Amino acid sequence: MILVTGGAGFIGSNFILDWIAASGEAVVNLDKLTYAGNLENLASLKNDTRHLFVRGDINDRGLLANLLAEHKPRAIIHFAAESHVDRSISGPGEFIQTNINGTFSLLEVARVWWQGLGAAEKKVFRFLHVSTDEVYGSLGPNDPPFTETTAYAPNSPYSASKAASDHLVRAYHHTYGLPTLTTNCSNNYGAFQFPEKLIPLVILNALNGKPLPIYGNGLNVRDWLYVGDHCTAIREVLAGGRLGETYNIGGWNEKTNLDVVNTVCAMLDEMKPAADGRPYASLITYVKDRPGHDARYAIDAHKIERELGWKPQETFDTGIRKTVAWYLDNQGWVDDVVSGEYQNWVAKNYGGR
Repeated sequence: MILVTGGAGFIGSNFILDWIAASGEAVVNLDKLTYAGNLENLASLKNDTRHLFVRGDINDRGLLANLLAEHKPRAIIHFAAESHVDRSISGPGEFIQTNINGTFSLLEVARVWWQGLGAAEKKVFRFLHVSTDEVYGSLGPNDPPFTETTAYAPNSPYSASKAASDHLVRAYHHTYGLPTLTTNCSNNYGAFQFPEKLIPLVILNALNGKPLPIYGNGLNVRDWLYVGDHCTAIREVLAGGRLGETYNIGGWNEKTNLDVVNTVCAMLDEMKPAADGRPYASLITYVKDRPGHDARYAIDAHKIERELGWKPQETFDTGIRKTVAWYLDNQGWVDDVVSGEYQNWVAKNYGGR
């Protein structure tokens, strides 16, 4: 049995589906079900006894202690986080509460529980913390990619809160001996991603004939990682990662935002042409850049390949094709998540740009 926090979110739900399919091992899934948490992501596990869903907050220490005592997981995989930069700019408080205070609460409860285990159980237990490449800050066009030893330089409330959580995890390993692992991934994309992020936002807007908003000149660069590859990497780190170590997980796919949008548009032109015959790229609209927008992220993923034998299986072209096809084939899921709250957020974030 493992305990997953944030398992109804985008990456967490993909991980649970992948984990049960690959290993068959049971999962306790703790999720607060904020706006981005969606149990429909896990509908295929509705009657599967290997998946136990618990609605709750990682800041609820009593609940955490009870879950650990009852289920005795051999590992905690910590996904639960507020993760959207734009939301962190307009409302940083939730990011501090969840990403910093929540991780602290989870670490404290896990430490006390772990210290009370027998020697054999203590030896096999792992606490794997899932983080982001954004903690490293911004790169220039000719700078080498981020490595695990790159100095932290977060530039948004989101990345600062994740950097703080990374430091807490590191400290709990070095101070208390808690057997921790940390992964820092690049931009994920794939099925079940909430449509505030670039790729699903572009897909949905294009299909509805709405403008495709691109910040600034569209030349900000990100490394893109297919979520299925990310899930496989996490399993490898959990199984063989060295305790106290950090592993960067990247897709080796640096793309400008404009390149990504044009690629999505071209695939939609092919797979679901617009009724009026116009190319979807004609909907591209440049909007005012967001404050402090990092210019470039790039991940050097040689360490995880060298030590654990992992490397991504999907290219950007194969992964984005799977992603576009999934959104076209799952309109019911899209209709359910695109609620009034989502529409209000889009209007608030892009309306004044």
